[in-house]
Amino acid sequence: MGVVIRQTSKNIFTISIALLIGGLNTLYFYPEFLKDQYYGLVVFLLATSNLLQPLMSLGAQHTIIKFYSSYKDKVSKDAFLSSIIFIPLIVIIPVTFFVVKAHDLIGEFLSVQNPIIESYVWVIFLISFATSYFEVFYAWSRVHLKSVFGNVLKEIYPRVSVLILLLLVSFNLLTKESFVWWLTGFYYLRLAIMILYSFSIYIPKFSFKLPQNFTEILSYSIYILLAGSTASLLIDIDKYMIPQKEAISQAAYYAVAVFIATVVEIPGRAMFQILNPMVAKAINNGDLVELNNLYQKSSSNLLIVSGFFFLLINLNITSFYLLMNNDLYSDAILVVLIISLAKLIQMSFGCGPAILATSSFYKITLPFSIAMAVSVYFLNDILIDLYGINGAAISTLIVISLFTILKVLFIKFKMKINPYDFNSFKIISIISLIYLAVSYIGFMHSAFIDIVLRSIIISIVYISVVYYLDFSKNINNIIKTLFKR
Repeated sequence: MGVVIRQTSKNIFTISIALLIGGLNTLYFYPEFLKDQYYGLVVFLLATSNLLQPLMSLGAQHTIIKFYSSYKDKVSKDAFLSSIIFIPLIVIIPVTFFVVKAHDLIGEFLSVQNPIIESYVWVIFLISFATSYFEVFYAWSRVHLKSVFGNVLKEIYPRVSVLILLLLVSFNLLTKESFVWWLTGFYYLRLAIMILYSFSIYIPKFSFKLPQNFTEILSYSIYILLAGSTASLLIDIDKYMIPQKEAISQAAYYAVAVFIATVVEIPGRAMFQILNPMVAKAINNGDLVELNNLYQKSSSNLLIVSGFFFLLINLNITSFYLLMNNDLYSDAILVVLIISLAKLIQMSFGCGPAILATSSFYKITLPFSIAMAVSVYFLNDILIDLYGINGAAISTLIVISLFTILKVLFIKFKMKINPYDFNSFKIISIISLIYLAVSYIGFMHSAFIDIVLRSIIISIVYISVVYYLDFSKNINNIIKTLFKR
């Protein structure tokens, strides 16, 4: 796990910086300079483009990770990479033709509740195209175990771009209407940088020769496309459905809460960039011992670190919202707790998603994804009407909890490996006890001081307990290294 821990640590740092910048954008600049309507518009456009992204890429980024390590010579690797670049065009070309022909019809459909959307239909497709090819070339670098620079472009670059554009809006150098188009341009600049970096790592000898297993590759890509398209509904369908049922400003409040809650998945987002190609390699080599080792260690390590973030967020959330200028955003406090709990459950699964996606059982990801998408859609349809944005969060928690259990059982049945052990129960117990204990502690100071003092208490207690109970050798080594420095 050495290379995993090293690059994960760097990626956690990158994502943490990105979230700090994103927090500044989300909690201050967006509400202050774009206001609720245009902020909700940006949330809707980006969420909808994310829904399209798996379709536009045709699963090519996952295909690279699954198959690249199975090729043993340069000729076959070059043929594979040469063909994979063109796979997304199978979808992108007809989709572009469709948008040209049906632009007005699409605009009318999306803007029934909020007419402002109609003028920005092309943004959805342009951004989804740029992000699709970015993910393809990011996967190109990841299979060579180079994840850090791409992670900077993935996490920090978009947030810095938004910050720059929001500052230009604040100085009246850019209008709110043109903000969205400039942001689209920044996404294409990021794509160009990623392509150049990927070619600097490895540039194949391009040819029109297809790899021998191209039929298998295309079949896998289509399955992942279908699975990815439906799985992405789980991530962004709530942000799409809320504006259809509520004022678009509610999407902004919900987006802020989800942004805060997703801090819990920072360790996972960091670890999976380097871990997923290693899982694929272990599967391609038939090394079940190494796979089980990656599965169990990723689960326990992510549960420990994500649990720490879970405590910091939810035990400080009331004071955190007091620091915001807009009281309306604090109505989503319960959303933060619910979504962060869902993310913690998701992180406890470790590298399970990568095992499902890269093993011979990858076809099961499609029925799982369809079932999850259908479930969250119907739950949202019922619960948003009953509980507003809290209902959307509850839908996400129910679906993630249920299907994580089903996926764990499936892998256990098929491969006889399990991410959980008695240690997992002890970690969950410690997280629960600290949450209950510290939630009763209050400080008669400002919100900022309350956050600082409470965070210090959480950090000292949690890190001490994790270290002395020796839940993870990897985590303990990191703690020792930090204290030595």
